[in-house]
This record gives sequence, C-alpha cells and structure tokens, in this order.
Amino acid sequence: MSIAVEKSIRDEVLEGKEEVIALRRHFHRYPEASLKEFETIKKIKEELTALEIPFVAVGETGVLGTIEGKAPGKTILLRADIDALELEDKTGKEYQSKNAGLNHACGHDGHAAALLGAAKILKNHENDFEGKILLAFQPAEEIGAGACQFVDGGFVENVDRVFGIHLDSSVEVGKLVATKGPTNASCDIFKIEVEGFSSHVAQPDVGRDAALAAASIVVELQKIVAREVSPLDTVVVGIGVIKAGTRYNIVANHAEIEGTVRTFSHETRAFVLKRVKEIANQIAEAHRTKISHFSIYDAAGPLINEEAATELAQQVAADIVGAEHVITDNPKSLGADDFADFLSKAPGVYGRVGTRNLENKDTQYGHHHEQFDIDEDGLTYATEYHVQYALSYLAE
Repeated sequence: MSIAVEKSIRDEVLEGKEEVIALRRHFHRYPEASLKEFETIKKIKEELTALEIPFVAVGETGVLGTIEGKAPGKTILLRADIDALELEDKTGKEYQSKNAGLNHACGHDGHAAALLGAAKILKNHENDFEGKILLAFQPAEEIGAGACQFVDGGFVENVDRVFGIHLDSSVEVGKLVATKGPTNASCDIFKIEVEGFSSHVAQPDVGRDAALAAASIVVELQKIVAREVSPLDTVVVGIGVIKAGTRYNIVANHAEIEGTVRTFSHETRAFVLKRVKEIANQIAEAHRTKISHFSIYDAAGPLINEEAATELAQQVAADIVGAEHVITDNPKSLGADDFADFLSKAPGVYGRVGTRNLENKDTQYGHHHEQFDIDEDGLTYATEYHVQYALSYLAE
C-alpha cells in the first residue's frame, strides 16, 4: 500500500472518529440480549443503506454486507459481534444503558461501531482494490449461537481470509495484539441427568442413590485433567451445577450435573468430551443407576490464529501503532469466542485492541463487569485495524 493511500486512510479514520464514538454510544444506550438484537441490527442496516452497501440478512438478527472492488479477486470477511449481556449497567455515564438489566459490558458496542466506521472508509476506496470485502455483523456471540448461522448458512464458503478484533480492557490503549496459534479455548457445555430409585434413607439398600452417583461422577471427572491429559496441555473440566433430591430423609431418585470443557486443540477437545461421557456412564453403572440424559452444547471451538494471517496482522498493526506497541505473545485465554467458527472455514486471525487507560480507572474494569467501559480512542485503532488489514490482504 502506498504511503499516500495509507496517510489518506489514517486521515479518514480520524475524520470519522466522532461518528464512530457516537455509534458506539448509541449501541451502548440500547443493548440487546443474544438473538434479540432487533433494534441493533435495524440501526446497522440503516447505516449500511446510507453508505449504499448492499447486504443480506443472516438469521433474524445478523447481516452480511458486501463491498465489491474494481475487479474480481480474493475475498476477505471482517466480523463484528453485536449482542450484549444480561447485566445491570453501573457506569453512571450519560450513555448508560436505557434497557434495564442489559449492558454492553464486553465491548460489542464498540465492535459494531468500529466495523461500521471501517465500512464507510472501505466503501470510499472501492475503486482502489481488487476483490471483495464482506462485513459480518454477527448476533449471539455470548451464547455461541451466532457465528454458526453464517457458517451453516453457507455465507463463508467462498471466503479466502477472515479477520476480527476484540476490544480488550487488559491491554493499554494504543497497543494492538496479534498472536499466532491458539489464543482462546473451546467451550462445550455438558448436561448429565442420573436416574436412581427412591427409598427411605433408613433403608438405603432398597434405593439407588442418584445423589451419590452424581457426586462420584463429579469427582471422577476431575481425574481427566489430573491423570489423562498431559500437564503441558491446558484443559479445564469444570462443574458449575449439581442438583439432587427433594427431602433430607429420601434417597434421591434424580440428579443433574452441568459443567464445561475448555481446551486449546481440536484433538484434546474430542478426547476429553469422549471421556466425560464414558466416565459418567461407567460411574452411574457402578452405582446401579443410569444416565437418562447426556448432552453437549458446542458453544465454540478452540480459536487458533493461522500463521501467515497473523504475520500480516502484526505487520499491519506495526504500521498503525509502531512495532514497539504490537503484542505478539498475548497470554492465552480460557474464555471462548465463536469467531473460531469462521476460522474453521477459512484461515484468519483474531486481533485485540487495547482500551485500558492507565490514568482512568473507569477503563480498567474487566469484561463482564457492571462498570466496564472503554477509552474510546481505542475505537480509532479498531477502525483502522479493520481497514488496513483488509486492503493489505487484498493487495498481496
């Protein structure tokens, strides 16, 4: 990319800064839960229409916009998630949520705004590149039910590269992240129901104790990490819910377990999930009970940044903020993100954009906290990251 074009884009990003901030604050005022982002997507469609960017609906609350270059070429998809969290907003800001019990406490308001800002600039440069840029405004990231709508619907079939960003309150504003390999864990949610047989607790031999069987399953599942997976392979098998029984003097005839498996590789993920099911059945049988229900909800696969895609992101980030402000070895997170679904269809990278201001404590709360907020200068970097990555990739 020429220095003149790069300077022009940076000027355009700065010129559009206040517009992007205004969009972010609008989305923040009116957050919506996963799969219920009806007003959010309506606003996004209005913005795309104003920019004369054609789009198609994806599910009820998703949109895929298209910017065609001057000639055929490669296709890159840029993604922004748009859903909020069921959480009170206690920021106290003038743009605080007006929808009770809902809060953009993960930064998705900024993701949507930054991609719209990038869309405007990329549309202005449609005669400067060859190829196609797709703009994916995705619902339901928080419940792992949005990216699959794009993938299962065939919208990613002919895509050559995917790119996404996440605002990050643990990273100082003015810094960009591009790390090769696994960066976010998979997330699978399993549910197990154990069926026993009721009796008086004074006659335990007459009953079949579902509570005891469930407790034994919980204990045995911990041994997968302790004894069946390499200590060098990070894995979590966590139990968040265990319920059983109706009364202190009745042997429980039913128990429920809910938990999650987190891994950083497809192979380990498959092995651990297989062992969870096997162990549950074997322990239930040992207690002469049975598993009446076993299910796994695939919320997200492991998010693994492809090497060449990440190297380009590192170069682009260095052009934007300087190489000394690019983080190439950000620690892995056991938090999941369904951008992994896009990466299962095309090579790509998921970058991060710092929004933490060391002089402003309001920007230092962690994601999913009711006082989470961002340094809005980070939106400028997010916008430019999208634009420069897309144009650099198509120019390769």
